[in-house]
Order: sequence, then C-alpha cells, then structure tokens
Amino acid sequence: MLEIMAKGFLIGLLVSAPMGPINMLVIQRTLNRGWWHGFVTGLGAMLSDLTYAVITLIGLSFVADFFDSYEQVIRVAGSIILFLFGLMVFRSNPLRDWAPDKLSQETRYLRDFVSSFLLTFSNVAIILILMGLYAHLSFNPLADGRSFFVAGLIAFTVATFVWWFFLTTLVSWLRKHFNRRGLVLLNRSVGAVLMLLGVGGILLLFPRLF
Repeated sequence: MLEIMAKGFLIGLLVSAPMGPINMLVIQRTLNRGWWHGFVTGLGAMLSDLTYAVITLIGLSFVADFFDSYEQVIRVAGSIILFLFGLMVFRSNPLRDWAPDKLSQETRYLRDFVSSFLLTFSNVAIILILMGLYAHLSFNPLADGRSFFVAGLIAFTVATFVWWFFLTTLVSWLRKHFNRRGLVLLNRSVGAVLMLLGVGGILLLFPRLF
C-alpha cells in the first residue's frame, strides 16, 4: 500500500506542477488579492484533477483484460505521451499567459473556486496525461481492492493540496520581490523531469518488447 501511495503522490505532483493557465491564475490571484484567494483557486483545480483521476482509474478497470494483454505496448505508449507532455511543458513560456487580473478584489472565494474548477475541468487532455502516468508507473490501485484505491486517491489529493499550499505560500512570501522569469526555470525543470521519466520508461521496457 505504501508503494501505491507513493505513486499516487508522485502523480498528483506531476499533474499539478506544470505552469499552465491554472498555475498562472493561482499566482495572479495570490499576488493581486492575497494568499486565501490564490489557495482557494488551487483547491478548485485540485477537485477537478481528482475528478479526472477517479474517472480515468475507473475507466481503466473496465479494460483491465486488454491492459494485461498489451501491457508492455501500453506502457511504451504511456511513456511516449509522458515525454511529449514534458516537451510541451519545457518549451512553453508561462510569461505569455501572464496578464493583469481584471476581476474585482471583492470576488468571493466561491467564485474563485468554481471558476478554477471549470477552467481545469475543460481541459480533457488531462485524461491522456493521467493514462500515461498510470501506465508508466503501473498505477492501478482499483485492481488491488477498495482500500488501495482509496489510499491512492488520498495520496494524489494530498500531493495536489501540498503543491497549491507551497506555491501560494511561496508567492505570498516573495510578493515584493517576485521574479516572473523564475516561472520559466520552474517550468523547464518540471518538463525535464517528465521527459526523463518518459525516456527512462521506454529504455527499461524496450528489451522486453523483443
């Protein structure tokens, strides 16, 4: 179970950390309105990611036999998807998404939460990323029973919660000296990690295919 939780935690971090529109929105709201607005925005994204994580895991359970029959091929495909996603993250420029937040300072927390959830949920491509991560890490806790399934999702949730808490706290602390270009370095670091995981998965599985 510890292995399932470790994998769930890692997947949660890798899904949340790339500096896309949601991360930029969280940073903007933290800078413009304060820590709570940024953190609540992150929680909206967390709920959306958790929803997709559950949907993807349940979907995989219905094709378990197919997954077992073509396990090696699916893992290679997952590693390729992971590499391509990492490359996209590495090459993206989060500064292009930086724009002044025009919403009123009086925006309620519920509006921050709902807007973030809907924006994240509109990105259905997250299912492909989750499938790639699941295949690469052999993460299918539902096959081991409900307790493993719950433990994996709890670890996933904790990881996303920790990420949003860390990001908003860091931005809040560095509010007066915040360097936007540091986002580019963070983005490239996360992208590089994803690409390395993808390449590593392909190299490890390549001999088994033959």
